[in-house]
Amino acid sequence: MDKAILVAVNTNNPNLIEEIKELKSLAEACNIEVVFEITQNLEKINPTTYVGKGKLEEIKVAINTYEANLILTNDELTPAQISTLEEELNCNIFDRTFIILEIFKRRAKTKEAILQVELATLKYQLPRLVGARKGLSRQRGTAGATKSKGAGEMKLELERREIYDKIALLNKELANLTKLRKQQRNKRKQNEMKVVALVGYTNAGKSSTLNALLNYSVLKKKEVFEKDMLFATLETATRLIKTKNNLTFLLTDTVGFVNKLPHQLIEAFKSTLEEIKEANLIIHIVDAANPNYENQIKLTNEVLKEIGVENIPIIYAFNKIDLVDNFYIPPIYEKAIKISATNNYNLDKLLELIESELFQNYLKIQVKIPYEKSHLISLIKENAIITNFEENEESFYLDLKIPPFLYEKLVNYIIK
Repeated sequence: MDKAILVAVNTNNPNLIEEIKELKSLAEACNIEVVFEITQNLEKINPTTYVGKGKLEEIKVAINTYEANLILTNDELTPAQISTLEEELNCNIFDRTFIILEIFKRRAKTKEAILQVELATLKYQLPRLVGARKGLSRQRGTAGATKSKGAGEMKLELERREIYDKIALLNKELANLTKLRKQQRNKRKQNEMKVVALVGYTNAGKSSTLNALLNYSVLKKKEVFEKDMLFATLETATRLIKTKNNLTFLLTDTVGFVNKLPHQLIEAFKSTLEEIKEANLIIHIVDAANPNYENQIKLTNEVLKEIGVENIPIIYAFNKIDLVDNFYIPPIYEKAIKISATNNYNLDKLLELIESELFQNYLKIQVKIPYEKSHLISLIKENAIITNFEENEESFYLDLKIPPFLYEKLVNYIIK
């Protein structure tokens, strides 16, 4: 296991302690042990060395004392900062973005997720080639090299071209997958299929909530992967849910967000995140057991805004309520509910909230269906909510809530 010194600069950041705690968890997911932490208060981050030059000496001492072999910074570093720190400290330098990308790389399973992570990684690596191959750009020319450029510079240019070519190829492959996703979404719209997207901070319990709601579906579907770890889900998993009230919708699990989520990942995962933009309803899963949950809500909403999510109704589901005593939902969250996906607490109530939000355009009618039109009963059972059912020798009498498309088929039988 690698040993790291965690270094963070505090520029009057009220969330620094939580960020450091989270970065340690991210490091553990990459099999890196944080053996010591060093923080420095600065008005702004040093553009050359990240920390102040005097702090570098303290870091050098910590490296020797704790036998660390790498430095882990709480912020994304520029290529110049990485190069300078590598020379000054004589060890590997990993920033927060690198760690998050590495976790995504290990978690990616589907072709689309693998391509997306590879694209984000290449975009991150491109400006950092000099830092990654320190010294090469300073090598003098050798036989076969031009007078104006050394062998190191020639190799860097070659590597840059290779990365540009790979990025172009990945963009092309992802464009084809994006086209397929768009076709699938258009088909859902044509079929008037409602879509609910689960969003939230990483490890808030989105996949657990999806699996718990599947238990309330008349249609039994395969559960999605869930585990108590960061970024357990990178792929969008969609399941068809049909409630006991004959209401059908698609429930989509999405990739979790995290503090300082790299812009390279947001850009690369845009085709996947489009699923959220096209949803009829968003369920924002919140880890109520995390004392920093309000900041996690804020960060998640900021990412949603960044990808263009707007004017979509949101229900806040405060999860893991079994781990908290007397949890109080702040009144600013108008549509909100307390749940426990693992203990099945209030999942039925959450489903009722989803139904009322998604299907509020259903029409209340009473119909009289003659026996000779009994084929309509199966259509009603498949698509409508039946609140009362009676029959006599000649007809069926039903009180219904129906979707708009069913109105035309039943209009001749409406009695109220």
